[in-house]
Amino acid sequence: MDIRSAKFVTSATDCKKMEGDNPEIAFVGRSNVGKSSLINMLTKQKKLCKTSGTPGRTRLINYFLINDNVYFVDLPGYGYAKASKTEVDGWQSMIEPYLVENENLKCVAMLIDSRIEPTAQDKQMLKFLNYYQIPFVIIATKCDKFGKSQVKPQMQKLANSLGVGKDNIFPTSSETGYGRLDLLAKFDQFIN
Repeated sequence: MDIRSAKFVTSATDCKKMEGDNPEIAFVGRSNVGKSSLINMLTKQKKLCKTSGTPGRTRLINYFLINDNVYFVDLPGYGYAKASKTEVDGWQSMIEPYLVENENLKCVAMLIDSRIEPTAQDKQMLKFLNYYQIPFVIIATKCDKFGKSQVKPQMQKLANSLGVGKDNIFPTSSETGYGRLDLLAKFDQFIN
């Protein structure tokens, strides 16, 4: 996938608000894992997606139109967030129908923090995606925090923890752009 254009389209509370049949790639992960930063890195637009050091800032389903024919969709994060239990429960009630009922969804980009053990919520999301047979890619963020020789062993450690093959995890860095081309090539397999 060669990204030539990217623009914010809208924020919504459910997947039924978007019209048309453009394929969608959704980005999920715990709060503060770097979903917005990854979208910015992939599109080479530093301010396309709003980023924050405060977990839980993404509170709606945010649609970004890529090359006028594909949507990148930034979903609210799961896990720790500075929000009430009611708000967090509301996000969950948005995310599940989006993932299960959305015919335009072609792939879920599931982000995990490469520096820490996958959380129980990460593992629960993986089980959810497998149960509903939703195609997904696992993306390890913040890999710039490791030396080059440490990345592969860390990916193996994450793969072992999640019960997947090491080649199923894509190491990335939003700071350096590491992994960008490999990930975009993988996305192409789902939308073409």
